[in-house]
Amino acid sequence: MADQWKNKLYFGDNLDVLRRYIPDESVDLIYLDPPFNSKATYNVLFKERNGTAPAAQIRAFDDFWHWDRSAEKTFREVVEAGGKIGDLLAALRRFLGANDMMAYITMMAIRLKELHRVLKPTGSLYLHCDPTASHYLKLVLDAVFGPQNFRNEIVWKRTHFHGSSRRCGPVHDTILFYTASRHFTWTYPTMPQDPEYIERHFRHTEPGTGRRFQAISLTGPGVSHGDSGKPWRGVDPTAVGRHWALPTRLLEELGVTGGTTQDKLDALHQAGLIYWPAGRGRTPRLKLYADGLGGVALPDVWTDIPPVAAHARERLGYATQKPEALLERIIRASSNEGDLVLDPFCGCGTTVVVAERLHRRWIGIDITHLAVALMKRRLEDTFGRELSPYEVIGEPVDLASARALAQQDRFQFQCWALGLVGARPARDPKRGADKGVDGVITFFDDDSGEAKRAIVQVKSGHVGAPVIRDLKGTMEREGAQVGVLITLEPPTAAMRTEALDAGFYQPEGTLAEPVPRVQILTVQGLLDGSEGLDLPPARHETFEKAPRRTKAPKRRS
Repeated sequence: MADQWKNKLYFGDNLDVLRRYIPDESVDLIYLDPPFNSKATYNVLFKERNGTAPAAQIRAFDDFWHWDRSAEKTFREVVEAGGKIGDLLAALRRFLGANDMMAYITMMAIRLKELHRVLKPTGSLYLHCDPTASHYLKLVLDAVFGPQNFRNEIVWKRTHFHGSSRRCGPVHDTILFYTASRHFTWTYPTMPQDPEYIERHFRHTEPGTGRRFQAISLTGPGVSHGDSGKPWRGVDPTAVGRHWALPTRLLEELGVTGGTTQDKLDALHQAGLIYWPAGRGRTPRLKLYADGLGGVALPDVWTDIPPVAAHARERLGYATQKPEALLERIIRASSNEGDLVLDPFCGCGTTVVVAERLHRRWIGIDITHLAVALMKRRLEDTFGRELSPYEVIGEPVDLASARALAQQDRFQFQCWALGLVGARPARDPKRGADKGVDGVITFFDDDSGEAKRAIVQVKSGHVGAPVIRDLKGTMEREGAQVGVLITLEPPTAAMRTEALDAGFYQPEGTLAEPVPRVQILTVQGLLDGSEGLDLPPARHETFEKAPRRTKAPKRRS
């Protein structure tokens, strides 16, 4: 069972992964940031579609859903299963029609049912969205989890004010917080006191120590006929219709549990906690120190976590990347060390990286090989030898499974193959032809500061010498120092001869060994380790490098 829950990255549709691999009531915390095109207008989202197009396939950074045959099939599956979620989808279909918004809600509904199934009774779910669809998603969550298990609608201020035509500037995201039951993990998180609050209310400074404090009342309204109504050091609270009201918890911390009210006031005075205002008729007050306040209970409006800035060290170039501080707050609030955290729309892996750093077990799922490759690189860059063991499930492991992926989805095969040599995709497949460049590796092989490039082509079908001649032409046009062909089928002798004719590349002014300008690598050779990319000793910059992080200290049991 322990090995079963070794940390895992899954490539594939999260609905299929959840159903095939994740048992009932096994996950402690779920965070999901499902893809959605918030920039699309409502006119586009609600446009009727008669969809005979192929099922939408999420690409990296492409977060748009369409009503098509797959959406229709999923809708019928949920409605025919019955229950509140089926009734809700049927009603929403009558209200919204068959459009992209309805496709998105349908896709989320069937996945939220599975996420509810795998969540422990003490577990929590945080769904991150924007106001475009948050109201519909809240209805779906109410139907799946029950409205009684709604905890918060958290507002995260993700950006600063910016102009918006004829409306208030949109600056926040919504995070919907639900639990599986009323008995859920909650660590009573706090956040630092607002410095402006301290400056405004803690106006006194203690001589000698410089500690800021606020002088608060030691009396309460109403007359008392016991000790609390008697005078102390010449001050009679009864004369002004009040009585002594002392801080019980503070007195207990001082070890004062007995005695009269006046004895307790003496103890506070001896501890230096009584403040005497200047002037006649002065009434003693209690010193409340700013540095003893501790944090404030976490509110449902979060304005203290900025987005990942353009030049932040943790930015990896992933369009929807969320700050690690945001995930750290959620994971610390709703899980303990050793708990299992799941992110079914893993993207660039912020959730799994933070879970790893905080000593939680984790599962990440994504439908693109680009995201899986990015997560693997990020985990290794971040933790190095500290990284806990994990496995990747769903990637090809031999030639047969690689060939199956190529037949199923040529673009995903291409992304996976590029990952074998650490190359990044050179284009979005929906933005026109690739111009002969599938992937790029940027490297620096001297002290000039000038970036060099290796361009990569991936071929899953028949190959011959013309492919190598085309690659040479592309290298010349692109100004690339090295060209790489990754081929699923074995190269011909003519291809190898054509590649050798390209000669070798050697960085100027160095003693580095020259490398072939054109390199042919087979999928089989890359999988079994008999072949590999040959570049000059260099610092490769395929993706932005994640900063090295040290794991949080483990809590003592």
